[in-house]
Amino acid sequence: MHITQLNRECLLHLFSFLDKNSRRSLAKTCHKLLEVFQDPILWSLLNFHSPAELKKDNFLLGPALKYLSICWYSERVKVCNIEDWMKNNFQKDFCNRHENTVNDFLLEVCNRCPNLLSLTLSGCGHVTDDCILLLLKNCPNLKTLKLENCVRITDQTLEAVTLCGGSLQTLHVDFCRNITQSGLERVREKCPSIMLRAERSANMIPDSKPEKKLMLEKASRKLVQL
Repeated sequence: MHITQLNRECLLHLFSFLDKNSRRSLAKTCHKLLEVFQDPILWSLLNFHSPAELKKDNFLLGPALKYLSICWYSERVKVCNIEDWMKNNFQKDFCNRHENTVNDFLLEVCNRCPNLLSLTLSGCGHVTDDCILLLLKNCPNLKTLKLENCVRITDQTLEAVTLCGGSLQTLHVDFCRNITQSGLERVREKCPSIMLRAERSANMIPDSKPEKKLMLEKASRKLVQL
């Protein structure tokens, strides 16, 4: 029996075992398999492992998406997580190539995936508070938000959770160095039902602009002299 002789239910089951690239390759062989590839039931869960994957045409975004994960564990993550004012020209050039990639993708999610239930971002050093706020507003059913090593995330995201995260049940902000203890306490006070975890975040050294760092160094020298 040829694969195209299988009924739609069997083809959907077959596609469900394939990764995104394999699904796309198979869909290019004939119109029938392309229609199966485009069935929303296949795209309720998406996992990405690098910003480059977000620009491919091997997946579909739509209302069926419920679970989304963008976890970038490459060594290059370290470059994106350096404070902007400390980056050299090479590092800045590297970041400029993909700085808006994840944010732009999440904006597409905001516009096309209103039924999202879970979002995990790890190593996404350029994701901003504004982007998370917009996502909370446009995905009102979001129950799980996990942010790990997202250095631009600040207490503004925590404030957005208290205002717009009405459906949130789980919130992780691990290794996010610009999260403060007072911001975490505010979430616990305003949203006691949320399971909140912030491994190391409030204990890490936050970003400091050069002028602030200089002032701190001068103050330290004065204390030593005294």
